[in-house]
Amino acid sequence: MKIHNTKEILQVTTANLSRSEFTDVNLQEAQFTNVNLSRARFTDINFTGTKLSNLNLTDVEIDACETKGMKIRGVLVSDLFLAYRGKA
Repeated sequence: MKIHNTKEILQVTTANLSRSEFTDVNLQEAQFTNVNLSRARFTDINFTGTKLSNLNLTDVEIDACETKGMKIRGVLVSDLFLAYRGKA
């Protein structure tokens, strides 16, 4: 199914959308609950103000990202990097 140039609100439940592609799509304030995103790829994404909780981040790689203000379990990532490099 192709959805193009629309502003509809979708309510998707108990569905298999594997291998779907989202390009130039506004998912602002979207909610994802009990969703399988294993092996998904995110490129050029704005996650500003996003809250992620109860995640399985096994084997996740984060590269070439802006992490200003980002926290993991309440600790600033910038502080974690400083501690890792022995500068804390």
